Amino acid sequence: MTVLDTRALNRATLARQLLLDRADLPVLDAVAHLGGLQAQEPQEPYLGLWSRLRGFDPAVLSGLLVARGVVRTHLMRRTVHLVTAADVLAWRSRHGAMLRQRVLGVYRAELAAVDLDELAAAALAVMADGEPRSMAELARALADRWPAPGPRALGEMVIAALVPMAQLPPRGLWRTRAGVRNVPLASWLGREVDPLSPDGADPVGQALVRRYLAAFGPAASADLRAWCGLAGLPAAVAAIRHELVSFRDESGRELLDLPDAPRPDPDTPAPVRFLPAFDNAILGYQDRTRVIDAAHRGLSVAGERVVLVDGRVAATWRVESGTVAVTPLHHLARGDRTAVTEEGRAMAAFLSDNETAEVRVDPA
Repeated sequence: MTVLDTRALNRATLARQLLLDRADLPVLDAVAHLGGLQAQEPQEPYLGLWSRLRGFDPAVLSGLLVARGVVRTHLMRRTVHLVTAADVLAWRSRHGAMLRQRVLGVYRAELAAVDLDELAAAALAVMADGEPRSMAELARALADRWPAPGPRALGEMVIAALVPMAQLPPRGLWRTRAGVRNVPLASWLGREVDPLSPDGADPVGQALVRRYLAAFGPAASADLRAWCGLAGLPAAVAAIRHELVSFRDESGRELLDLPDAPRPDPDTPAPVRFLPAFDNAILGYQDRTRVIDAAHRGLSVAGERVVLVDGRVAATWRVESGTVAVTPLHHLARGDRTAVTEEGRAMAAFLSDNETAEVRVDPA
């Protein structure tokens, strides 16, 4: 079985993630290709798409949110993702059990005496008036019947797990600050989410495997699980294994992939890219060493924005008084420092609507 080294996996990831060359895809198609974007920080998807799409216009993504073409919702890993309406309708039921278990992992004791089916029905009855509600407002409406768990446990279970919800605009619009207001997905998108297959088959799981490999492969089953949070996909992998090709990484793990997906030459040059906080190009793997050194892995879950140099995390970045400030994690060669500065200027111009292109690269 062919062994793919870290650099080969890195270049494959960059190609699949639209980070090797900016793509000319429409925004909706890019969101679909990526399987959604991590969106717990509302402005970060705009930064991620700017680094991936040629001529990206943030107004287009805002327009898709208002027009209900994309939705902000709890999905993969119980985190807020920005996904297409088509994908959330197809995928949400398949994630339901995982979402319940992840909330129970935090609030099991508080919710031990609560019948979750009754709680879901009561929440839907409250939301039947069509009024958007914050988590706190919905929890208060349920607290008379279930006072013991406390509002946080009730709210998290309902909003993140029991009732498929959409976070409404203006939350998530470009350069807009707004609190979270929720409505059931069914009322926002005009139809119920697709039910699980009644015959025990798992067509959604199989589709998730294919979609994951298209955007993240070659990858191991553990990487797939790290991306979506679903533990029950071995059967889906087995069902489509005949469609896939296999490799191994340098530690001996089996990696699966779509046969015709891009696997560029490991020596393909990789441009500097600025990534937003919690980008799935890093979080979408159990073994993240193809993109980030093990010593810096914590940055990927700490909300740090990072800079890729030669395809790997080499710096963090932030905005200070309109200036893009870059802090290298190690010494940068002169050419790399110049490339970081140039891409930082472009990011500063994007963030300021071309009013400034100030960038500062600090010492390592």
